[in-house]
Amino acid sequence: MSEIVNKIKQSGLIQMDLADFKPKEEIELFDLKENLWQGIALKEKDFRAFIKENDWTKYQGKVIGVYCSVDAIIPTWAFMLVISKLQEHGVIAFVGDQDEVEKQLILANISAIDLNEYTDGRLIIKGCSDVAHPAFAMTELVKKLQPVVKSIMYGEPCSTVPVYKKKKSL
Repeated sequence: MSEIVNKIKQSGLIQMDLADFKPKEEIELFDLKENLWQGIALKEKDFRAFIKENDWTKYQGKVIGVYCSVDAIIPTWAFMLVISKLQEHGVIAFVGDQDEVEKQLILANISAIDLNEYTDGRLIIKGCSDVAHPAFAMTELVKKLQPVVKSIMYGEPCSTVPVYKKKKSL
C-alpha cells in the first residue's frame, strides 16, 4: 500500500483563513438616539448629565460601537465624550455601527500579524470563509503582507488565482 503524500504541505505554501481574523469579542452598540432632544438634536447640558450619571461598568468586557441610528444633529464632541468615558472604564470602543466595528476588529487582528512568519512566503488566502466582510479582510491582508511575501494567491491550493508576485530584483 502506498503512502499518501500531502504535496500542498511539501510545497511550502502558507494557507491563511480569513476566519482567523474574525472578531471573537462580543459587540454591543451604544445608540446616541436615546439622548436626543425631540429626536433631532443633542443638548450639551443634558448629555453631559447623562455621561456623568450613566453606569459605564455594564459595558466592561465588551466591544462597543457608538453610533446614532437616526438622522440627527450629533456634534463630534458627543462621540468623543462617550468614547472617553468608556475608555476610563477599560472598554474597547469605536465610532460606528455593527459593520464598522467588525471591520475595525478585523483590521486590528490583521495589524497584529507577525510579518516575520511570512517573509518570502508563498501565501494562499482561502476563498471560502465565514467572515462578514471578506473583500475588506482580503484587501487588508494584501496591504499588510504584500511588502514581505514572494507571492499571494486566492482560493484553494488545488485552484488558485494569482494576486501578487514579487518581481525579481536585478
